[in-house]
Amino acid sequence: MENKAAVVTGSTSGIGLGIAHHLAAKGCHIVLTGLGEQGIIDNLVKEFKEQYATIKVNYVPCDLLKPEEISEFCKAVKNLYPDGIDILVNNAGIQYTAPIEDYPKDKWDMMIGITMTAPFLLIKEFVADMKRKGWGRIINMSSQMGVISSPEKAPYSAAKAGLIGMTKGVALEAAPHGVTCNAICPGYADAPIFHNQIRSYAQQHNLSYDEAMTEIFKTAHPTQKPVTIEQIAELAVFLCSSGADSITGASLLMDGGNTIR
Repeated sequence: MENKAAVVTGSTSGIGLGIAHHLAAKGCHIVLTGLGEQGIIDNLVKEFKEQYATIKVNYVPCDLLKPEEISEFCKAVKNLYPDGIDILVNNAGIQYTAPIEDYPKDKWDMMIGITMTAPFLLIKEFVADMKRKGWGRIINMSSQMGVISSPEKAPYSAAKAGLIGMTKGVALEAAPHGVTCNAICPGYADAPIFHNQIRSYAQQHNLSYDEAMTEIFKTAHPTQKPVTIEQIAELAVFLCSSGADSITGASLLMDGGNTIR
């Protein structure tokens, strides 16, 4: 993977940041994009440059809810890598839960925009260069909720299931050109979105954070523990390796056994 160029969305924190670090450790050049104060982002870029001296790292801002900004983002990335990028990780996502009758339309639009429209536009922009070069990796961050669902998560499940469908179609189109497209489907991951869910559950049920964690995992993962960022990042790295040349169109569950109960 040395000297491959990778774009990872939502890479200023959580799962995306973990994936970016693991790809950088393998010698990939990294384009970071995501939310955060400028000072934090500057320190993040500095950290990458110091830790991985042989790679290039850039931060390119982009509001993934705005197609015109996605277009400008892609132009900026192509200026950095005129021959095209090699790896695209569509990781950015949001979480919002509510009964369907109370679900705000603007939250639905955000869910679909970030989870489905942004990956569609980014794949559309970058996949042609991957096909031309005869090698590429596209990884879409779905969820166990794209395979199953739970109350108050109908829009989230719809978006994540749609992302799985997109993954399959892109995989079939790209397969003859040496490009794979796969979806990773984590369960409850040890990441900021999950921590926010724990805090919300604790508040609703008058529990401490630890009590809420214990309560949730009574009926969540059979392993009784969350998926770690490192585990997800290591799977992403494997999917970018030659060992995964024949894995495409897959929806890879990392849910501690939850969906097989």
